[in-house]
Amino acid sequence: MFEFFINCFNTLLYEPLFNALILLYEYLPGNDFGIAVIVLTVLIKLALSPLGIKGIKAQKALAELQPRMKEIQEKFKHDKEKQAKAMMAFYQKEKINPLSGCLPLLVQLPIIIALYRVFWNGFKDGEMVHLYSFVPFSGVIDPMFLGLIDLSVPCIPLAFLAGCLQFFQTKMMSSQKKTNKEQPIKKNNKETQFSDIMQKQMLYFFPIFTVFILWNLPSAIGLYWATFTIFAIAQQHFIFKSQEIKQLNIQTEK
Repeated sequence: MFEFFINCFNTLLYEPLFNALILLYEYLPGNDFGIAVIVLTVLIKLALSPLGIKGIKAQKALAELQPRMKEIQEKFKHDKEKQAKAMMAFYQKEKINPLSGCLPLLVQLPIIIALYRVFWNGFKDGEMVHLYSFVPFSGVIDPMFLGLIDLSVPCIPLAFLAGCLQFFQTKMMSSQKKTNKEQPIKKNNKETQFSDIMQKQMLYFFPIFTVFILWNLPSAIGLYWATFTIFAIAQQHFIFKSQEIKQLNIQTEK
């Protein structure tokens, strides 16, 4: 059974993405492997945009409702059963799914894993057996990106760049949550304090974890990660701006 899933993963995800990368490398001007990685990442991100937009909007909606959710938690803090029932009633009333922000990420996860494997194995000669018959290949891949970075080996500055971009993206989302607070929360609310502490820890944990992961990996993965994060930052920016403009128009009409 496990072998069946591995074969399905290779046939449906890994091989198509690997062949797309080689096609881009062979046909894009300059035969720059880094440019091929960037273009493939952007194409994948564009294809996944509907899921990404849905996930960002779901997270933003939950952030806007966070003060009211904390009120319910505070009101029933001594009765977890009533708190759970009140929260479920609140979700049904507002027509929101608390897992809706995670589902798009789960759908994208197999594709992201396949991309990682593509960039990890893309320089190995043995992988060329996965090429389709119609895909041309010159016989060698030059791993240099713009003649400056060897994408087949780790690149510490690129790992730090990816970490900084991850920090900016996380900070952008947390800043959006702060602007959506409708009223101050009681300072003696231990659950709120714990939530704030965890949020601050995540702000720094993810960027540090990103650098740690990319430290010893081929820098092709770091380039993919940085490109993916830049696209996500731009996507978040435009979604937040469009929703702000929409809210302003509604308030003006009133």
